[in-house]
Amino acid sequence: MVEAVIFDMDGTLLNTLEDLYISVNFVMQMFNFPLRTPDEVRNFVGNGVNLLFERAVPEGTDSQTIKECVKVFKKKYSENMYNHTAPYDGILEVMKILKSSGVKIGIVSNKFDAAVKEMSKKYFGNLVDIAVGQADDVPQKPSPDGVLKVMRNLGVTSAVYVGDSDVDIMTAKNSNLPSIGVCWGFRDVSFLKGADFIVDKPIELVKVIRSL
Repeated sequence: MVEAVIFDMDGTLLNTLEDLYISVNFVMQMFNFPLRTPDEVRNFVGNGVNLLFERAVPEGTDSQTIKECVKVFKKKYSENMYNHTAPYDGILEVMKILKSSGVKIGIVSNKFDAAVKEMSKKYFGNLVDIAVGQADDVPQKPSPDGVLKVMRNLGVTSAVYVGDSDVDIMTAKNSNLPSIGVCWGFRDVSFLKGADFIVDKPIELVKVIRSL
């Protein structure tokens, strides 16, 4: 069995879509931009907050305005990111099983770092050994830098990466790790092509991880 499991956060551990959607549209309304649907927001997230707003704002919006949108979003989302967000059913059970088996748990997300650390502490407490989000000194996924940083911090040489998107599968590949794609997240199964394993329910993660 691998020494560590490294998870993506949004769409993998936590269903954050409703709070993201509400906060995105708060920004859109403030800047007099057209509102976005939940499905649009679902497809915009996963590559960091800057790219989220490059996708969400009208085509041709200048870069300074996008930066202002990001700033407003971070403040609004930080104040409202617990309103509707919750772990997916079965996730906490899986994390407890892994921890009791001696497996270390990390999170590497393209969500901004402050939110990742705060949400990890609130929802998972001591179940997560380290959580890393998007920051200036860590290139975002699919760069392997965040994953490798977590592995160094945990003192492990073997791990598996678990996520719900093509970005996550690519991140695992770039990190030379096996990948597990999950079907309950923000992307459908077509985005999980190339994953070493694909699971439909959280509890299935335990069997796959124990086989590695």
